[in-house]
Amino acid sequence: MTSHKTYFNWSSGKDATMALYQLQQHGQYHIDRLITTVNGHYDRVTMHGLRNVLLEQQCEAIGIHLERIELPESPSMETYNSIMTKAVDRYKKEGYSHCGFGDIFLEDLKTYREQQLLPYGITAVFPLWKKDTKTLIQEFIDLGFKAVIICINAEKLEASFVGREIGETFMNDLPDDVDPCGEYGEFHTFCYDGPIFKHPVEFKRGEKTYRTYDLDKDTTIGYWFQDLLPA
Repeated sequence: MTSHKTYFNWSSGKDATMALYQLQQHGQYHIDRLITTVNGHYDRVTMHGLRNVLLEQQCEAIGIHLERIELPESPSMETYNSIMTKAVDRYKKEGYSHCGFGDIFLEDLKTYREQQLLPYGITAVFPLWKKDTKTLIQEFIDLGFKAVIICINAEKLEASFVGREIGETFMNDLPDDVDPCGEYGEFHTFCYDGPIFKHPVEFKRGEKTYRTYDLDKDTTIGYWFQDLLPA
């Protein structure tokens, strides 16, 4: 069986974890690098503010090399694309033929990823694509994965959800208009244990903070963040 040299677009959350798990079970992908974009100014994961030290401990516990791609504090799309293009060009020269993603059903994002990789002949792989999100999150729980909510969209979930563990109670408490996997950005997670981990990542909860971001001159959106500290 052919084993494709593969790097993985790593967010540190549950969807990326499930996608990585499924690709490893598949047997056709040799994944030896996890790629994460980080905010160089704050020393945290761009997507949801996880501290870099916990990201590093997570990847060490999984046993796959982490590569952090550092972004400026507020990069433009042009700057982001330039940085990522240089990275992808390097991966191609290093012999990578495939890249894994944890996306489930956002068509525009999938198309964007495929178009960015197409000029380099790198194939985008989406092991969770179009799968039922309620089934996916139940499988995540049943397999023994553990994750904590570290960011929520305050327009979709009340503040009490941030900092909670993914589990049956959490799922039962989710409002009907929130996707079970948070696929529309309702919440983000940090996965710290499960079948792909050699050992759990130890952490403790820090402060909860509320921040607002201006989408445009007329629209502001708020998020709650749960800071996690290395134990």
